[in-house]
Amino acid sequence: MRRVVPVMFRAGCPDCRGSFELAAGALRLAIGATSRTTFYSFTCPDCDTLVRKPAGERIVELLTGGGVRTLRLHPTV
Repeated sequence: MRRVVPVMFRAGCPDCRGSFELAAGALRLAIGATSRTTFYSFTCPDCDTLVRKPAGERIVELLTGGGVRTLRLHPTV
């Protein structure tokens, strides 16, 4: 039987300047129609601030491949 090791992501908080590792379940990814509307977010474990950062193509690849929950945003018409 194979043992599954959880994926951990390094992150930092711009408010308290904390640096830490987060499991995939602690992150959320939102994919929008443009690079301005594509971002990931998490709550800082040190200061409890909601952090939102832009996600380019490579970040989207890494997060989705690591099992981060993804929300696809639809543009309003």
